[in-house]
Amino acid sequence: MPDTTSPADLLACATAAARLAGDHALANIHRRQDANAITHHDVKLKLDVECQAIVESAVRATFPDHDILGEEDDHGHVAPPPADGSDLLWPTPSDNTLWVIDPIDGTVNFSHGLPLWCCSIGVLHNGRPIAGVVYAPALGELYAATCESPATRNGEPIHVSNTSAIREALVVTGVDRHKDKRVPPLSVFNAIAEHVQRPRIMGSAALDMCNVAAGRADGYVETGIFLWDVAAAALIVRQAGGQVETLQREPGFRLQCIATNGKIHADLKSIVLNALGR
Repeated sequence: MPDTTSPADLLACATAAARLAGDHALANIHRRQDANAITHHDVKLKLDVECQAIVESAVRATFPDHDILGEEDDHGHVAPPPADGSDLLWPTPSDNTLWVIDPIDGTVNFSHGLPLWCCSIGVLHNGRPIAGVVYAPALGELYAATCESPATRNGEPIHVSNTSAIREALVVTGVDRHKDKRVPPLSVFNAIAEHVQRPRIMGSAALDMCNVAAGRADGYVETGIFLWDVAAAALIVRQAGGQVETLQREPGFRLQCIATNGKIHADLKSIVLNALGR
């Protein structure tokens, strides 16, 4: 049976859950180096698992029949990605509602004591975001949107920038982690740096995109990101007047994603695709 829950009700639950998880992480920041695993490019904290459990418990208490996908889950069962060209962020296997959770986005920042991290909760229906919250407790900022309401920061409406010249744009990105070994490392970053006013790497995809939504940055690009990093922020950018596009989908909910104020979208997309040899 199709879910008829209103986006506003979903947002209320997501907001409460994000606050619970984010505040738990902030209150336990003294445990920020208590890790389950440390890799060359990432760290998996015990607090990641705890915060995801907090969100899941809050969601299941209100919406027990909804599906949940979290960063800390086992994704070995994931089906192949859809064909490129779909306007869906990521198709869901049924018409059920899917909650997509990143309990601590920017975990490396968090583990080093930097304040650029957040709890991100996106709600998808038939693959399309319908509610999203990004809560950055160390910054005192909560971004939110539904498909029926404008994007806000701490309850106040936000809007993307008016920058129209790519050479005047500030673009946030990450270190290239695309799997195409034919493309040299940092090729996308270097291409962006050559054409924009300044590139920035800040370490939290969800916050990067929210900065685009708030007009603090003009564009965002990531060539190796995951659905849980962008599910909430993609909606927030769109509802702030911006444009979000998935350039490529790969198994394991991996994406190549671009988000802009809309005015520099074509130019930035062209730069990225040229750097990737496409």
